[in-house]
Amino acid sequence: MNLDIITIGPLVVEIIRKGLDREFYEPAEFQGPYPSGDTPIFINAAARLGMKTGMIGSVGDDDFGKCVVDRMKESGVDLTWLQTQPDSYTGSTFVTYYSDGSRKFLYHLEGSGSAAFDPSQFTKDYFRGCRWVHYTGFSMEAAPGYREAAYRSLEMLDPETKVSFDPNIRPEIYSPQEIRNMCEPILKRADLILPSGAEAILFTGASTEEEGCRLLSEDGKKLVVQKRGAEGSRFFRGDEIIDVPAFVSKEVDPTGAGDTFAAALLTGLVEGKSIYDAGIFANAAGAFAVTKKGPMEGAPKRAWIDAFLASGKRELKLDEWDFDHMG
Repeated sequence: MNLDIITIGPLVVEIIRKGLDREFYEPAEFQGPYPSGDTPIFINAAARLGMKTGMIGSVGDDDFGKCVVDRMKESGVDLTWLQTQPDSYTGSTFVTYYSDGSRKFLYHLEGSGSAAFDPSQFTKDYFRGCRWVHYTGFSMEAAPGYREAAYRSLEMLDPETKVSFDPNIRPEIYSPQEIRNMCEPILKRADLILPSGAEAILFTGASTEEEGCRLLSEDGKKLVVQKRGAEGSRFFRGDEIIDVPAFVSKEVDPTGAGDTFAAALLTGLVEGKSIYDAGIFANAAGAFAVTKKGPMEGAPKRAWIDAFLASGKRELKLDEWDFDHMG
């Protein structure tokens, strides 16, 4: 099939608490459902940017499943190996926001059709000619089937196929040693790693985030990227550090911005952009991603980023553009 990018993980929906500083145990309104899941957010963004994409995962046989599957289809994601689990519900994530910018998540995955994934239900042919395969620690944590699928798929990849890995680990579930053991096969094969600072320290035992990223880079064998929000992104390749500035935009919902950044970064690398130019492209995509409520709603089209970057502006103001009629 010669896809550009493939990913693996549970397809879920997200339901958002209206307003700020409302605890989950308080009666209050929610809005949604929105299609979600870290790898679905990622692959949706890559598809909207023009990549040929594929998603391996599962959903329940219900309306929430239809919500996220319809979005994948609308964006052009290939779902050849999607599993729809009969007589089951789709996993969901509830999120509430606080005035200090923090978030709290409540996950309902265990026992859902999104987590009931059979790792034997895809073939090596699907990966033939693929440019990148993207894995996340969250998907590997979500259910044993996804962890097994990650390891199984690694053995199917062409030598030329590159691997990206965003740990996105929830440390409250596993011990540090369990996390290292779980991620080790992916880290070993990865060409691109996108850790948080804490994850870089966890995986390497380094005393600082910078030292951890340098160690993960293995003297330049791997590209390591820190997503730093308003501070932009930092790229490590051996002793080389490349800082790429962020763009300013009005933040409505930060969920999914990191996954959108990763999708745009891989898009730039597939297209042969330099590390710096791919970083600029990815930072611009992240600026778009936070401007809409819902983790996929702000994912930009390629023409939007190209027009914004061509303008030379550092601040993205949606009311200055007619993106709905562009591309």
